Amino acid sequence: MNTPFLHPPGWAALGEAFSQAVVPTPLREPVMAVWNRALADELALPGTGEDWLARLSGTPMPSASPALATVYSGHQFGIWAGQLGDGRALLLGEVAGQEIQLKGAGLTPYSRMGDGRAVLRSSIREYLCSEAMQGLGIPTTRALALVASPETVWRETPETAAVVTRVAPSFLRFGHFEHFFHRGEHAQLRQLADYAITRYFPHCRESTNPYQALLDEVIERTADLIADWQAVGFCHGVMNSDNMSLLGLTLDYGPFGFLDGFDAGHICNHSDHQGRYSYANQPEIGLWNLHCLAQALLPLLDRDAAVAALRRYQPQFEAALGERFRAKLGLLTEREDDWALLTTLFDLMQAGRTDWTIFWRQLGGFCSQPGAANTALRDLFVDRDGFDAWALRYGERLRTENRTDAERAQAMNRSNPKFVLRNHLAEQAIRLAKEGDYSEIARLQHVLAAPFDEHPDHAALAALPPDWAQTLSVSCSS
Repeated sequence: MNTPFLHPPGWAALGEAFSQAVVPTPLREPVMAVWNRALADELALPGTGEDWLARLSGTPMPSASPALATVYSGHQFGIWAGQLGDGRALLLGEVAGQEIQLKGAGLTPYSRMGDGRAVLRSSIREYLCSEAMQGLGIPTTRALALVASPETVWRETPETAAVVTRVAPSFLRFGHFEHFFHRGEHAQLRQLADYAITRYFPHCRESTNPYQALLDEVIERTADLIADWQAVGFCHGVMNSDNMSLLGLTLDYGPFGFLDGFDAGHICNHSDHQGRYSYANQPEIGLWNLHCLAQALLPLLDRDAAVAALRRYQPQFEAALGERFRAKLGLLTEREDDWALLTTLFDLMQAGRTDWTIFWRQLGGFCSQPGAANTALRDLFVDRDGFDAWALRYGERLRTENRTDAERAQAMNRSNPKFVLRNHLAEQAIRLAKEGDYSEIARLQHVLAAPFDEHPDHAALAALPPDWAQTLSVSCSS
């Protein structure tokens, strides 16, 4: 389908220092595996997935504006990696204030040693998790379509190719700013910052130093985002500075994972041999990456003001995390000893690897009356005596608030999802898709779009993972 109504991306006006025009490489024998009709409607896109198949599988359109690959740099696993850039991502254009980007549509000037392709396995995971995070209310890039192909690509073994169409207000990364700072190109750095402020942070113009206001807001958004991740047990897996969104979106779904049994040290990325990006480390790594961004913006900032802003990250994060966990615990008010209550709970969950999602969902059914057994919850713990002691304190805390158990349960079920995209659920969809059956992707998307609902017909998707799920491995390979 010819799509001239996709407006040229704003990046194009910045010039060749920021991006390069690229002709996409179309997939062979493409199939529209999934078309996100709801998102298409939000964007007011006409037609069906089949109408869009050629365009979203990488077929160049003569009347369309050129696709763009942007350049950025970054720190990977804490080490400066130099120039990186969109090695397999192409910006098609904009519509309804959103950028439309293809991931896996061929080589770009920044592909380095890669082939510019994405594989079906990782594309399904990104498609599903993008929409799952949207359902959870967590800021994220979105997924409009998934196009599959029999075309072979090589990773550790031969796999088939796919293209995900990603949607976001902007794919601006911390690494875009690092690129120009480390090259000493401060005029381009200022140009990029002005572009970001004008398009995405216009209220910052009212500040004495708009660039400082920009940093302040990115710090706050990042603190809020990572508090969201911690609350639902989401592990990003590869929080390199080039994978951090300036807008505070969850960006680049690679070796992600949701916690099953609680382990604060859980490492979801098997390429992360040192555990840099473990669940417990994510808040600290968020701050580390913000230091990288602040350093990149220093030519536009007062150093002392930048340092003061970074020092505000930790209290901002703790405030955001406290708000989310009070909601998960069903608490309306804030008390100083609530952190101790939560810490004790974490210790109990860690000791028995209590399932994160199942526990929090079942906690909504906690009976706060003195002497209540709460047997179903108690059975989730190895240390039953420890749980009994904690439950006694928790019940006393709940009774300090003027709310019935039924009212509290209803509120908690809006904060504690019943469904998340566990690795084994994605794996089941992947295995079927490799046989040409994409129905499980659609089923998961339907349920994960409303993860706080009961969905009685899909209760199995909320069950404990099967034993075979323990052998699943995800890494940076995609």
